[in-house]
Amino acid sequence: MTHRSFSLASTASPDTNLLFHRETLRHDFFALRHGQSLANVAHLIASNPNVACDQYGLSATGHEQAKAAGVDVVQTYEKCGYGGIAILSSDLLRARETADAVRDAAEKAGLPIYGDCVVLETSLRERGFGKWDLSSDSNYDTVWEADAMDSSHEVEGVESVDAVMKRATACVSDWDATLPDSTTMMVVCVAHGDVLQILQTAFEKKSGVLHRSVDHLETAKLRPLRMTVTKR
Repeated sequence: MTHRSFSLASTASPDTNLLFHRETLRHDFFALRHGQSLANVAHLIASNPNVACDQYGLSATGHEQAKAAGVDVVQTYEKCGYGGIAILSSDLLRARETADAVRDAAEKAGLPIYGDCVVLETSLRERGFGKWDLSSDSNYDTVWEADAMDSSHEVEGVESVDAVMKRATACVSDWDATLPDSTTMMVVCVAHGDVLQILQTAFEKKSGVLHRSVDHLETAKLRPLRMTVTKR
């Protein structure tokens, strides 16, 4: 398969949420968490790209979930009548494998795929979990407890919620401007649990400390990202 690399306030800060002042986007963005991975099965945190770009891909169940997600993407595309599809993916193995399944389904259905490939976006990588990488996934709770107090924290080398929000919203903003404006495109962002939770939080214009309060995204489930209009 061919790839191409290319506070405590209740509302988000425009300094970290680059979509904060946006009311609409030209294209429709969707979150798609990768299918069940071997790290999920082993109950491990796997965020370091030096490891996770080559290891901890999809489990057998995850591959089946990814195929089903591809069908869901095609059905959503056809129902909404989009003029093209762009598939953006984290370069970690489990996301790439999920994105490849989506591309295969889109190609089989004859959908016009931007660049005719999955576009790898490092800005959609899983959040860096520092000391906790390759440890038990029970340690997510430790990180999330700290997140709820301070979205800028980097305790034990963890990438802050604010930093993740800034890179993820920059990705959306940049691609919304880059894609052709002659038609509305379906843009599928294939990524990971925390980065997509945080991106959803940004679309809802909420503070990063609230990212665990937005609707949980299950593996290989497609979800439209709806922009909340900022009250003036």
